[in-house]
Amino acid sequence: MTLSMYEASIPGFLRQLSALSSILDKAAADAEARKIDPLVLTGARLAPDMFPLTRQIQIATDGVKGCAARLAGVEVPGFPDTETTFSELQARILKTAEFLKSVPQNKFEGSEDRTITLKVGPREMTFTGRDYLFNFVIPNFYFHATATYAILRHNGVQIGKQDFLAG
Repeated sequence: MTLSMYEASIPGFLRQLSALSSILDKAAADAEARKIDPLVLTGARLAPDMFPLTRQIQIATDGVKGCAARLAGVEVPGFPDTETTFSELQARILKTAEFLKSVPQNKFEGSEDRTITLKVGPREMTFTGRDYLFNFVIPNFYFHATATYAILRHNGVQIGKQDFLAG
């Protein structure tokens, strides 16, 4: 049996986006219960030189929507990075999931060998579709999803491994 590029990406991305959404729901409820300004949590980070929670979600969602678009050969939708609240972050996750679901599975056919070139900071990187997915997008996506979890957990939100894995 062959694993398609679609099967190797979109279902897992959707599952983890759902888990991130649930984690954010718990964080919002926790902030309310503990009478913490939610902006304290959305602006939190684990280290001074690290991106805050809002940026972790923005990067995670940008990565998977860009991946789906590039592998499918369609235009990458642009989302402005203006979110500051839990509800705005939830809307971004939902918009990302809706985009992923809108990309036809057959558009991914042959994408494992497609050349993917993107600008990362000041440098340009070129990959095959396979290397882009497995060696760049998936590790980055889970890095930022994990950072989101860790920021919230560090700040006392009662979440655990099952919350991270639940989709």
